[in-house]
Amino acid sequence: MSRNGLTQLQGWGITVLRVTVGIVFLVHGGQKFFVFGFGGVAGFMGQVGIPAPMLAGVVVTAVELLGGVALLLGLFTRWAAIPLAIDMLVAIVTVHLKAGFFLPDGYEFALTLLAANVALALLGSGEASLGRLLERRGA
Repeated sequence: MSRNGLTQLQGWGITVLRVTVGIVFLVHGGQKFFVFGFGGVAGFMGQVGIPAPMLAGVVVTAVELLGGVALLLGLFTRWAAIPLAIDMLVAIVTVHLKAGFFLPDGYEFALTLLAANVALALLGSGEASLGRLLERRGA
């Protein structure tokens, strides 16, 4: 048994999930920041009816970029996963739901990321994480 009643193998499974989801959000946040810019993100947010689109664009970009980095490194995993899950819930309700389940415009991918972040918020970072390394050094 490992921490929290999980086996070490289960902990490695969580690590794989965390790193993969972290990469996805890092790249999406990076695209928003470096390619679209806050203005481009805010323009899209305004088109779909998000209030205060510039503020929302900055917040979503920061959540995805910084949350992706946090997940990738395994730092503050539970705290990073919560706003990322909320981000996906809002994306489903405001953008993807009306397009149905299937991609390219449906909510299946956003729902998968929502579920993955809920799982990470509940389970933590897994076996290999910077947060776990820091905990071990502090103990």
